[in-house]
Amino acid sequence: MLRKLLRALYLLALLAAWPWATSMAQDGAATQGLEIRGFRVQVEMATTTESRARGLMFRKRLEPDHGMLFVFDAPETICMWMRNTPLPLSVAFISSDGHIINIADMTPLSDQPHCSHRPAVYALEMAQGWFTNRGVGQGQFIKGLPGPKPPSH
Repeated sequence: MLRKLLRALYLLALLAAWPWATSMAQDGAATQGLEIRGFRVQVEMATTTESRARGLMFRKRLEPDHGMLFVFDAPETICMWMRNTPLPLSVAFISSDGHIINIADMTPLSDQPHCSHRPAVYALEMAQGWFTNRGVGQGQFIKGLPGPKPPSH
């Protein structure tokens, strides 16, 4: 009986710590600098299926001029949502040549999909309003994006 109680308490503690552990792991993610219209930003890289699925979930804040860059293997219609993400974010969908296709503002904690208007390779999430407040829009070029991943054999 005591063993079952201890196991239940252990599982409860793990569930309670999940959001904190997820944020801490993401805080140690690889980062890269980008430049958009002369503005420098620092982005965490989401390059794996797992890191793209986790994204900025459970985060309570972003540092100024910081965001997350989702990198996909090939051009595709990319859709993003805000499940378990309490931060208001804007997402820019970016073509393989580094130009912004479209930008969408996303509502916190929503499952509403926001999709690229045509195939994209990157999605850049920043604090909501970041792009608008700096005059960044469709067609803008982003410097410093990582090159495409080599095909796996």
